[in-house]
This record gives sequence, C-alpha cells and structure tokens, in this order.
Amino acid sequence: MLTPERHRKIIEVLGEKSVVTIQELVEATASSESTIRRDLSQLQREKKLKRVHGGASLTHQKSEELSVFEKSERNALEKERIAQYACDLIETGDCIYLDAGTTTLKMIPHLMNKEITVVTNAISHLEALSEHEIKTYLIGGLVKSKTKALVGSSAIKSLSAYRFDKVFLGMNGIHIEAGYTTPDPEEAAVKGLAISLSQKAFILADHTKFHETSFSKVAELNEAIIITDDIDDDVIYDFQDKTEIKVVTS
Repeated sequence: MLTPERHRKIIEVLGEKSVVTIQELVEATASSESTIRRDLSQLQREKKLKRVHGGASLTHQKSEELSVFEKSERNALEKERIAQYACDLIETGDCIYLDAGTTTLKMIPHLMNKEITVVTNAISHLEALSEHEIKTYLIGGLVKSKTKALVGSSAIKSLSAYRFDKVFLGMNGIHIEAGYTTPDPEEAAVKGLAISLSQKAFILADHTKFHETSFSKVAELNEAIIITDDIDDDVIYDFQDKTEIKVVTS
C-alpha cells in the first residue's frame, strides 16, 4: 500500500472509532508497526490526528471544554497516580496553589498530614479541603459554571496577594510550539499568574494532553515541570529539550 493510500486508510479508521491502536492500524493497512509509527508522526505534524499512548486519536476543537463531571470520568486511574506523585513533592510548611482541575482534586486526600497552606480558585475543592482540615484560602472572582473555577479581574487581583512554594495546575493542551494551553482566556490568565507567583510550577496531565492545543496560551513549556503517566518514548524525546517531564508508572 502506497503512503498516501495508507494515510487515507488511517484517517478513515479514525473517523469510525475516534481512537485506534497501532495494532489495529497495522492490521487495517497490512503494514509494519514501524511504518505505522512513522505515518502517525507525519499525520500529527500535519495536524490530522494526535498521537496517544499506543495509538492515535482525533484532534479536538480548540475551544472545547468539558465539565468537571466529564473530566472526572476520563483516565481516573492515571490521574490518581499523578496526584499521589505530586503530593510526594510537597514538604511540611509549604504554601501551595491548587487550581480547578480533576487531578488536583485527587491530591487533597494525600495532603491532610502535611501541615501546609493551600490557596485555590476551585469551588469544587472546598468540601474536600475542609473535610481533611487543611488550612485553605479561597480567592475571589467570577464562577465558571463548567469548571467551578473562579476567574476574571477579581480573581487576578486576589491571587496577586500571594506567593507560593509550589503550584499545581491542570492543563488541556501541551504542545511543542504552543506551550501550555486551555480553552478559556480568563482561566488561562489565572493559571499563568499562578505560575509566575511560584518558586516551582507543576502541570498535572495524563498522556492524552500531549500534542494538543487549546484556544488560550497559559505559559511556555519551560515555565513548569510536567507530571504525567506512562507515555511513549517518542513523546518524551519530542519534549525533553523544552521542559522536565516526570513520568509516573504503575
């Protein structure tokens, strides 16, 4: 099968299933695994698909934003591992910022004995923080209905009063050229400010967020350290000169 024909077949299979494995594409095209990997890399550069662990998926709309419930249902086990690893980086006495993400929410049960101070813009985090008796400051701002995050000029003003040892942020997209991105400009502004106010910033993102871009830029790749789950070696190779990646394995 010639390369253009093989590429058309890959896109056709993706159109039917949204996410496919390398093995499925090997069988569909009667090609070798190494050939399919090269094809996927080429099609990703052409922005026709996105490489994911062990296969490929369709790209998403730049402005697409899922609700807290929808996000919580995706890759739950991977997020739990990432959250626990992130908590191991926190020291007694740290002042930290947790933004409104489902992975940062999973950090909270692991924080209760660390004697730390938390600042957050996440209404969805308050019940868990209170339940575990963690000293918490909530910034002000406009409430976003989908993500339960506080954003806007009041959030920026409120957040500016603090300085952090470490910040932990969720992210929609991690791209070699676009950097860290998220769908909403107001939420991007809050995330970007939090990074600038910290000594160390960590992006908590499962493997599906790599080579994705959303509408609004948050920061450059080198401004934060990425904590992720088991990803392909070629993804690590793509990003290793731009930032530090900590990979959590099972």
